[in-house]
This record gives sequence, C-alpha cells and structure tokens, in this order.
Amino acid sequence: MRELKKTLRVTLAAVLMSGAASAALAQDGSHAAGRFAARAQEVLSGASADKAEWGVLIVDADSGETLYSVNADKYFVPASNLKLFTTALALSRLGKDFRFRTTLETRGTISAGGKLTGDLVLVGRGDPNLSNRKFPYELKEEFEGPPEKALAELVESVVSKGVKEISGDIVADDSYFPRERYPSGWAVDDMVWSYGAAVSAIAVNDNTVIVTLAPGQKEGDTATFSVAPWTAEFAVRADVVTSPAGAKPDLTLTREPGAPLVVLRGTIPAKSEPRKLVLAIEEPAEHAATLLKRLLQESGVRVSGVARAQHEPPAAADEATVLAEHLSPPLSEAVKMANKLSENLHTEMLLRAAARQKGIWSTPEDLMKFAGDFYAEAGIAPDDVQQTDGSGLSRRDLITPRAVVTLLNYARRQPWFEAFYLSLPLSAMDGTLTDRMKNTPAGSRIRAKSGSVEHVRTLSGYVELPGQRRLVFSILSNNLGVRGAEATAAVDELCLAMVEEFGGLRFAVNGK
Repeated sequence: MRELKKTLRVTLAAVLMSGAASAALAQDGSHAAGRFAARAQEVLSGASADKAEWGVLIVDADSGETLYSVNADKYFVPASNLKLFTTALALSRLGKDFRFRTTLETRGTISAGGKLTGDLVLVGRGDPNLSNRKFPYELKEEFEGPPEKALAELVESVVSKGVKEISGDIVADDSYFPRERYPSGWAVDDMVWSYGAAVSAIAVNDNTVIVTLAPGQKEGDTATFSVAPWTAEFAVRADVVTSPAGAKPDLTLTREPGAPLVVLRGTIPAKSEPRKLVLAIEEPAEHAATLLKRLLQESGVRVSGVARAQHEPPAAADEATVLAEHLSPPLSEAVKMANKLSENLHTEMLLRAAARQKGIWSTPEDLMKFAGDFYAEAGIAPDDVQQTDGSGLSRRDLITPRAVVTLLNYARRQPWFEAFYLSLPLSAMDGTLTDRMKNTPAGSRIRAKSGSVEHVRTLSGYVELPGQRRLVFSILSNNLGVRGAEATAAVDELCLAMVEEFGGLRFAVNGK
C-alpha cells in the first residue's frame, strides 16, 4: 500500500509538472506569435512595403495551428510560386522515377550502303533537359560540352549505325503537345529572353541561344560576337564599339517578334569580361530541325531534303523504326532543376507532359482542367487557384496564401515528398536563394520557392526549426512600387522573424 501511494504521488507530480510545462510552452508560443506579429506589422507598414498588398499565412506543420495570418484568402499574382503547384502535380501524376524519351526515327529504309530513303524524324516528348547540363544537380548548375550535346549524341548514334546519306527531309516532330507557344498572360517583352522561350515538346538547350559579346583589343575597336548553338532563326548584327577600360557598358538589344534580325548597339569596355545574352527561340521545332541537319552534315552525312517542323501527329500508319534514343534523368532531377533555377519553360513542359499521359488535350482550358482536378484532390478550394500557365509568368494567374499552404501540407503526406522538398531552394545555400538570408539565423533553415515579376515578390515553403519543428508558410506581395532589392529584403525580414521568434534562435545565434 505504501508503494502504491508512493507511485501515485510520483505519477501525480509528473502530471502536474507536465501540465505546468504544457502551459508554459503554450504561453511561450503565444508570446512568440505576439512578437512575430509585432515585427511583421513593422515590416509591412514600413516605407518600402506600405503601399503594397500582402498576404501571409504561417502554420505549424504538426499541430495545424495558424501562427499568423493576413489576407490568407485574398487573391495574389503568384509569379513563380505557381511552380510549386506544377512540380507537385508532375511528381504526383508521373512519379519521381519517370524519364522522358526523345528519339530519332524513320519510316523509310536503309540500304546496305547506308542510304536512308525517307525522312529522319526527331520526336520530342517533353524532355526539358535536351542540353549539356550535368546531373545530379548539386548546389549549382553545371555544364559539360556544347549546348547541343544531347542532339549531337543522337546524331552520333545514327552515324554509328552506318547511315551515310538521307534522301528525305530532316523533321522535328513536336506534335506530342498541342501547339501553344505562349500561354495566355505572357507579355511581348518576355518573348526575347530565356525566361519567355516558346513552349514546345522539343526544347534544345531550353529553346535558347547564347550570344557572347566580347570587346576589341583597344578603345574604338568593333566588338566581336559568337552564337551558340548555331541557329537559322535569326542573324545578329553588332553595332558595338569598345569603350575605355573601366567604363560602364552601355548596351541595347532590339528584336521585333518574328523578326529575322537581332541588333546590338552601344559600347563595351576594353579588357572587360565577355557579356552573355541568352535569347529565346520562337520556333523551337524549326530550330531543332535545322540544327539537327547541320550536325548530320558536319558528321559527314549527305542530306538531300530540307529541315522542317511537324506540329500535327503523323497520318502514316506504318510503324517507325527507332534509330537512336535519349533518356532523360529521372523526374526528381528535372523537378529539382525547374524549382532551384525557376525555369519557366521546364515547368510548362512538366505540366503538359503530365497531362499527355492521360491523353491529348485540345485547348488550354482542357489543360487547366487537368491541373484543377489535382488541386481538388489536394484539398484546395475550387476558387483558390485561377491559372492560365504552369510557370507563373502569366500576369493572369491568381492564388491565395491558403491554397499554397494547403498544397504544401498535402505534399508532406505523399510518397514523392522527399523529391519535392529537395527540389526547393535552400536559403543562403543554393538556387534562387543562394544569396539570400546569408549570415543570419535564417540561413539554411528556409526551404522555399521564390517568385518575382514586376511589382510582385513571393516566397512559400517550409521553415526548419530546432527540435524537428517545421512551419509551413506563404508570403505573397503584389503592387510593390519599390525596387526589387527592397521588396526582397522585406520578405526576407519576415523569414528571419519566423526563425527568431518561433524558433527561439535570435539570442543563441547572436551570442547574447
């Protein structure tokens, strides 16, 4: 009996201590939320942010408790935060081990002497990495070989099979996706640069070419330039003069939509590093066909026909013979590249490739319906996502902070979560967050997707705190009239406040 009383007293004491601890933790949590709210109010009402619209939602991942909320159910232009939705959808529908297959095919015949009677067809199926990128991605993007390396390897395989002459055409078939080069809401200005490259089932080197501009030997010399990979889509005229060493470069680039000429004007300082301008290709299949023909000819293959594109599925019923194929890295790597580097074209291709597994769609509305079905499955309210593309470059996209947090919480419960999580940039470490939150307690604790178009800055993802505590958050800001650096700094201040107040890291890191 005495032992029983002792046990009861000990158990009761433990319960009382546990209750006191829980109360203390709850009180501390309440104080943390209050401190964060005060800091957030200071940031959001500051001179660099007070004219903007802000939506913020922060939730404890395990308990589901809302720690902070402002305009969580209001619409915001998400910019590249929409990539969270597209990459999650792709992983869900295709699986993290899915690989894209690109082939060189023919319905013709090959003679004993190596003559291919018929067309040689490059068939694209949505691989976003027909390039010279090295995989796996580790902290930074790396390249090996020329930009057209994947295409050159396909040519090498065909030549190794003894093909010496082609009597037909060189065709690039991008009919795997219905033709829609530019989603609704993209701007004319976007078309010139890499981030606005045309969407296609064939994307050699991200449907871009690199114009490298170098100064002359001395002041007054004409600058030189090179283009890689070679393209027949446009010619470059460089009216650029070498200026004195140490001067600021002054360059302008002009290309009208569809124009066959790119004009560079201005000055570039002597002894300065070459400038690289990454320009978008407007007709990806045509570009791929002409580049493929050139590579074949450089490999000694005689080609009688022309280079052309095929945008509709072939009518021929004859089975094609595959002469060469290229298999992509697994989807987990493609998703990582898309999110770490915020590749617009890649996410557009991922959305379409995922939808293509369910059949061919005929309109952009069909494609968005496919995405909407996934969002409903994830528990997102039907009206919380208004979408016209897969990348967030469209100014017509609208989402709510609650939709983002709901998606991020849904992802945590899925078998593909690790691939999704590791695809997100890590603060002060890699991707688009490499130079953000450095030398602060938030460094290496924010795993999130950034987003930016004019007057928009967004960041959504996960916060890793001590004791394996995780927060899920979305910060969306629109109508920012301040410079980009100031807007980004305001977002980063909110991240720092999350880590310091909810993680209790301020004093430990500062050594106080």
